[in-house]
Amino acid sequence: MHLPDEPEVPTQINIVPMIDVIFAILAFFIISTLFLTRSEGLPVNLPQAKTANTQPSTKITVTIDPEGQLSLNRQSIQLDGLETKVRQLIEPNSEALVIVQADTVVDHGQVVAVMDRLREIPGAKLAIATQQP
Repeated sequence: MHLPDEPEVPTQINIVPMIDVIFAILAFFIISTLFLTRSEGLPVNLPQAKTANTQPSTKITVTIDPEGQLSLNRQSIQLDGLETKVRQLIEPNSEALVIVQADTVVDHGQVVAVMDRLREIPGAKLAIATQQP
């Protein structure tokens, strides 16, 4: 029974807990996708280029760190064994993009020596990693 002198309180739905749950789920997905990205190279200071283009992800990354040490897909390697290992990574009768990541302090001659070895491999397309300023 409804008494006429009591004010009627409208029913309300409290959506604050629902918003909290949605934000928690959103934060979970954002953080989890950050860990899904794969970085093949080692951390080096890349040279800057205004005309840099993004390349599709590749399986073959040659890194030259500031001390001049070579790495192929994060595995340390010598210059003499580089050509053989890269040939093994490229499937026969196909092309593969080989990205050279050289630190800015690395001697130009060493970068050219690495690229010269890589150019001898059939099916290897070379790219130099840079970053936009």
